Order: sequence, then C-alpha cells, then structure tokens
Amino acid sequence: MATFELYRRSTIGMCLTDTLDEMVQNGTLTPELAIQVLVQFDKSMTEALETQVKSKVSIKGHLHTYRFCDNVWTFILQDALFKSEECQENVGRVKIVACDSKLLTQ
Repeated sequence: MATFELYRRSTIGMCLTDTLDEMVQNGTLTPELAIQVLVQFDKSMTEALETQVKSKVSIKGHLHTYRFCDNVWTFILQDALFKSEECQENVGRVKIVACDSKLLTQ
C-alpha cells in the first residue's frame, strides 16, 4: 500500500518525529528503525482515516490562496467556519492539503 507523508506535518506527526530524533541522538534507536516507525505511522494514519472516521464537516471561509501541484491541492482559508452535526468552530486561518486517494492504490 502506498501512502502519503502528509500526516507527518500534523501535531502528532511532528511530536513523533521529534521524539524519534531525540531517541536516535541518544542512541536508544537506530535511524533505520526510526524510518520504519515513520513509514508505519503513515500507513496507520491513512488506514485509520479511511476506516474509522465517519463524520462529515462543512467548511466556509474566505479563500486566500489555492494551488494544485503534483496532484495535491492546497487551500489557505481565512475566517473559516467548520460546521458538523454536533458543533461549529471559527478558525482565523487554516491550511487544507488534499490528495486523490486513488493515487494510493497505484
């Protein structure tokens, strides 16, 4: 299964990367094993989002910037409103990165 490395830039992905870097520097972990952990993280995040997330969210906001490069869309919204069935949340600035999931099966 091919995966994207997008989730490494999430909060949990950055914390994992920082922790793995620290463990490699301390000699607790080899660099090869740290890379294997990151690859497994990419696979696990992709699988979890495909199989376990069932909720839908609508987003409205001012489109500041958009870009399409290498089959990846990037949107930057200002004054965005995220609305789900349970709640809604205003966010001053948000970056959304979207990839075609069909590319994962190639």
